[in-house]
Amino acid sequence: MDLNVKTARLAQLMEERLDIRGAGFTAKVRRAGRLLPRHVREAAGLLIRALPLMDHPQLSRQMNPSELENAAHVVEVYLLDVDPWDRRRGIAVSWLSGLAFSLLVLAAAVVLVLVWRGYL
Repeated sequence: MDLNVKTARLAQLMEERLDIRGAGFTAKVRRAGRLLPRHVREAAGLLIRALPLMDHPQLSRQMNPSELENAAHVVEVYLLDVDPWDRRRGIAVSWLSGLAFSLLVLAAAVVLVLVWRGYL
């Protein structure tokens, strides 16, 4: 398993599915933050810690290849499950519902002031 190829694929998936920009897998995971669930962040952290070690011939033997493969699989399965359009739609609905609630509170405040002043 070539870890650099695997993390490049995961970085591409993060850009496509989560709209996260950055230079490389490490930067994208850092920018993703809480968009990723805890178990996915932990798996990505394992991959990030293993990246510099894989370039060294003796230190690369310290890493468990099956553990790295499993971590990459966890991140990939999560990213393939994310629907970018559904995520964007959820963000828009959340923003619009917050706006509607603010307008409702403003209208209630205006009616309250009008009643208090004796116009209604």
